[in-house]
This record gives sequence, structure tokens and C-alpha cells, in this order.
Amino acid sequence: MAFTIATFNTNSVRARTPIVLAWLKENRPDVLCLQETKAPDDAFPAAVFVEAGFRPLFRGEKSYNGVAMLVREPLVIDDPAFGLDDGGPPDETRLLAARINGIPIVNTYVPQGRDPKTAFFEYKLEWFSRLRNYFERHFSPDEPLLWVGDFNVAPERIDVHDPVRLLGHVGFHPDEHKALAEVKAWGFVDVFRQHVTEPNHYTFWDYRAKDGVARGKGWRVDHIWATRPLAERSTRAWIDLNPRLADRPSDHTVLAAEFDL
Repeated sequence: MAFTIATFNTNSVRARTPIVLAWLKENRPDVLCLQETKAPDDAFPAAVFVEAGFRPLFRGEKSYNGVAMLVREPLVIDDPAFGLDDGGPPDETRLLAARINGIPIVNTYVPQGRDPKTAFFEYKLEWFSRLRNYFERHFSPDEPLLWVGDFNVAPERIDVHDPVRLLGHVGFHPDEHKALAEVKAWGFVDVFRQHVTEPNHYTFWDYRAKDGVARGKGWRVDHIWATRPLAERSTRAWIDLNPRLADRPSDHTVLAAEFDL
């Protein structure tokens, strides 16, 4: 049985609802994970997704953060949970976990970090450490697990359009690379890179870069990672540019992967 999961930083789910609905209708994934929904729970457009045949899980706040899963009917949802649970700031609008038809999925919107010289950057590095501890407490690398979302880090030189100039900038900083690699070492495989090894594949293009998509001024900061038992069952992964080329787009686009379960 094919199982398809996708991830999309909407940069406001209410502003991008038409784009999300169009993608759901055309692609019919089993799960679409959203980040940066920027909607408090009472303003999340749940009804339109239910009408489209998807049950939504969500936790958000006004103007910032926010995570959601849109789960295709009639898949079974178990154990939904929000936030880190280690006694620190829970950040419930940054992490959503659930089992979908028995497959554990963790959807994250990792802190952006703002600037390497700020406390926000240090918080981001700490967040990665806390996240690794979260995985250690709740899961095993020997069992199936999907970690998806906007990680706010481009892991490799081929994941940014200008690795020389951008090295040291937030999102492509050695300290971030180290922090993300430590989480990966717990037991994750980058599913997209398992299938696509060449450069110039991106999921984010800054609005400020004129004709950024056409000129290839992108970053690969959105990811679908899996523990090895699940990665070995991955059949393909792809980036869909159409949402970024739509009217009033997010600055990100959709990344998807398929598994043979």
C-alpha cells in the first residue's frame, strides 16, 4: 500500500487556503503537514478541510508559528500531542506528533533563529538538543518514525544557491549544521536526498529576491526524514513548485514522499 506524506510551510494558512485545497484535491496525500499557520485555534479554517475529506489536527497562535496535520479520511489518528514535554518552554505551536494508521509522525516548525549573534539563535540550537532528547524519550531508531516540517536549516552545500556567500548566515551556519547533525545521528535518513542527489532543488525562496524561483535563488530547509526501517520503504520523494508559482504564494513550497507500506 502506498502512503504519501507532504509538508508545506504556508506562511499563513488562511492566506494560502486556496493553494492548500487545490494541492489536496490534485494529489490526495494521506497526510499533509503544515507549519507557520499563523492562526489561533478558533480561526483555523478546519471546516473547509473537513469538507475536502481531511481531518485537521492543529495548534496555533495569532501572527506567529502554528503547526497542523491534514489527515485523509478514513485513516486512523491516535495519540495526538503538542509541544516538547521536558519541563522547558513547551512550544506547543511548534511541534505536533500523532500516529496515523500506526505510523508515528512528528511535525515541527523549528525556530528560525533570526541572527547568529542573538539569543534567538542560541534558543534554536537548544531547541534541536531538546528535540533529540524528545526522540530519545518517545521513540526508537529501530522502529518506523517520520520527522517532517520546516527545520529552518539547509544541511549541505548543495542545499543553498550560494554556499560560499551564505555560509555563516542563519539557516546555513556551522553551529546549526552541527546541531541538526546531532539529531540526525540519533537515527534519521534524509528521504529526499535518498532519491535526489543533485543540487538546485529548493523548498524556499525569499520574497525579497526578485524572480527568485526563476533565478534559482533558493534554499532546501523543509524536510522529510525517516528512521531507517521506514526510509528503506521509501519509493520516491519530490518537490512540487506549483504552490510557489501560484497567486499569492507562500515563500515555501510543498515537499512530498511516498512509502510502500
